[in-house]
Amino acid sequence: MPSNGEIIERSINDFQKVQGHMLIARKENATETYASLKKDYRSLKAVLTSLGVNLTEIDEIKE
Repeated sequence: MPSNGEIIERSINDFQKVQGHMLIARKENATETYASLKKDYRSLKAVLTSLGVNLTEIDEIKE
């Protein structure tokens, strides 16, 4: 079973990837893709928040 540190690290990496894809989708006006990614963004944000991660520095989308 992964440790909290491993879960946090993996979730942060996933969170940053999703945000990067969201920024590209927004730039390309890919609204359906953006909406789909936003679901992942919210889920990862909830997980990281529940684990006590401060998202101030890494949250580029801020939704």
